[in-house]
Amino acid sequence: MRHARRRVVRRVARLAAVGGLLLGATMVTRAVASEPSAPDPVPYAAAEEGTGPGSALVARLGASRSAGSWLGEDGRTVVAVTDEKAASEVREAGADPKMVRHSMRDLKSATKTLGSAPRVPGTAWALDYRSNEVVVRGDSTVSANDWSDLTRVAEGTGDFVRMERTEGTFTTRINGAEPILSTAGRCSAGFNVTDGKREFILTAGHCGPDGSVWFADDGGRKKVGTTVGGSFPGDDYSLIEYDGGRVGEGAGVVSVGDGQGVRITGVGDPTVGQRVFRSGSTSGLRDGEVTALNATVNYPEGTVSGLIETNVCAEPGDSGGPMFSEGIALGVTSGGSGDCRQASGTTFFQPVTKALAQLKVDLLVAPKAEGGADTAAPAPSASAGAAAAPDTASPGSSAAGINASTLLSRLADPRNVGPGMLVIGGSLMALVATRWIRAEQDRKAYQRYYSTTWG
Repeated sequence: MRHARRRVVRRVARLAAVGGLLLGATMVTRAVASEPSAPDPVPYAAAEEGTGPGSALVARLGASRSAGSWLGEDGRTVVAVTDEKAASEVREAGADPKMVRHSMRDLKSATKTLGSAPRVPGTAWALDYRSNEVVVRGDSTVSANDWSDLTRVAEGTGDFVRMERTEGTFTTRINGAEPILSTAGRCSAGFNVTDGKREFILTAGHCGPDGSVWFADDGGRKKVGTTVGGSFPGDDYSLIEYDGGRVGEGAGVVSVGDGQGVRITGVGDPTVGQRVFRSGSTSGLRDGEVTALNATVNYPEGTVSGLIETNVCAEPGDSGGPMFSEGIALGVTSGGSGDCRQASGTTFFQPVTKALAQLKVDLLVAPKAEGGADTAAPAPSASAGAAAAPDTASPGSSAAGINASTLLSRLADPRNVGPGMLVIGGSLMALVATRWIRAEQDRKAYQRYYSTTWG
């Protein structure tokens, strides 16, 4: 009778294990079928469609007949031109011409001269298309002698170079006093990108050299990834490879604080006068206007060129954070002067398009909101000088904030393959256990039966 009961128990256990295997396989199949589609990578070539509305006109007219373009207060495209024929071409294209004295060739020649002069940390210059000038700024760290020397260089290039002193200092926006992400200091994640095999965070290059290890907490328990490439100075971008190679859910969403996010749907280059938004781990969501392109900044650590100049405020710890408008990725925070307590200052951004091209990666974008209707993103904090042109500009469509989940919570999620894999694993262990128990019982029975003949 005892042996019969054991056989029944073993059979029931085997049947339960087989049933568990079938159930686990069904759970995995359903989880895979219901898994949300991964965000599509956007190649660098897509950036050409997002460039400023006047860029094609400027390129067609050439550097000797034009001097840049921008958005007017009414949102219309304005193109600086040097002759009446060029003005006619601009009108025919549906834009507004503005006659100027100096061409783009003149402006770039001046910046080349400034770049060849002895380097002075704390200075910066950019092309101001709207005033048809090159604006040179010096912060509070620049000595009177150095400023006088640079002024003489500027005066030698022509009367279209404007010299300005600015309060504060031009610094990269890393915060070395609060190293809550890495030993190099605190930065902000920018955009998620991929090389087709692995996924990365695109952030500022000055945040840390190759090999820097990043964490999501100040205790060093939640590892995010490791810096695997970048450029600084010269440029200001770097890649942090995710630990495990994948970012997971929400790859195409950037955080803007209070558990909210903005869907990133493309990549492009900004236009002077465009209203833009940026998010950072210190000061949250802020907005402002693009004031110049191709800016050069002489940071204490080195010179960075080709930057986007804005009047958006930023603070230490905001470095690497994303800049965007209407859901289009535009730049990552490099540095600047001023702070958000007074809502003032100048902030420079590394263009995303150049970083993607140099690093040979593509931007990961968010899928369209369910139902096809996007909702407005949260309003940014107030900042000085924020442009209202065009008035309808917004960060992009909103998305609920996505927090990093632990391994346990992911395994417990019925929409994940984890529970099914656990059921399958448990069932296999049950089958192995019943097989081993039967073999052990048979061995003991054999031993008892023949023990009288041993030895």
